[in-house]
Amino acid sequence: MMESIKTRRSIRKYKTKDVDNTLLTRLLEEAEQTQTMGNLQLYSVVVTRSSEIKERLAPAHFNQPMVMGAPVVLTFCADYRRTTLWAEQRQATPGYDNILSFVNATTDALLYCQTFCNLAEAAGLGCCFLGTTVYMPQAIIDTLKLPKLVFPVATITLGWPDEQPPVSDRLPISAIMHDETYHDYTAADIDRAYDYKEQLPENKQFVELNHKQTLAQVFTDCRYTKSDCEAMSATLIDALRRHGFVK
Repeated sequence: MMESIKTRRSIRKYKTKDVDNTLLTRLLEEAEQTQTMGNLQLYSVVVTRSSEIKERLAPAHFNQPMVMGAPVVLTFCADYRRTTLWAEQRQATPGYDNILSFVNATTDALLYCQTFCNLAEAAGLGCCFLGTTVYMPQAIIDTLKLPKLVFPVATITLGWPDEQPPVSDRLPISAIMHDETYHDYTAADIDRAYDYKEQLPENKQFVELNHKQTLAQVFTDCRYTKSDCEAMSATLIDALRRHGFVK
């Protein structure tokens, strides 16, 4: 049982013990009580247990080992297809093939995903959020046979924890909280916000291993480069166009 949100950890190594389908279904059902736009529940989740399907999904997630190592992989999708079909079958005229509808459905899916993660961790399960889901979405779309107006936006690996990694550092609340209106950051504000993170021994080592001068350079020059972001943005837009959210 997770004692506090402040002790939560991303789990990448899992025991061979399976995740009972009754438990998984209960947690997914309970997560449905999360907030949703217009009470439409603009999301679906694809549950993957098959090793064959995991192998096909793995390259889209840069072959991160937890994709194959987790008993369950959950792909949360922005889904306006179900609502569109419902409207068409009830003499209504849907108009959800647009970017606003994608944003609404993505918000719904991510809220549902986060609520599920909270419930799963409270039940003793471990999970890891894969930010790679939107990097090469077409590969996931093809593997999971997602139709138009259904788009993958989050992936979670799930299982019983077989590790207890350290809790990740976070920025101080003063770095993210703005009273009444947004107050832009001064150089001193940035120094205060990132000083703790930059002084951590593991992050100093991270800088050294990457032969950089600052931690920020590791992120801009190695992890999330301009060229990679632009290339994957083009891939994302192309997939959105193919699946009906961008004309």
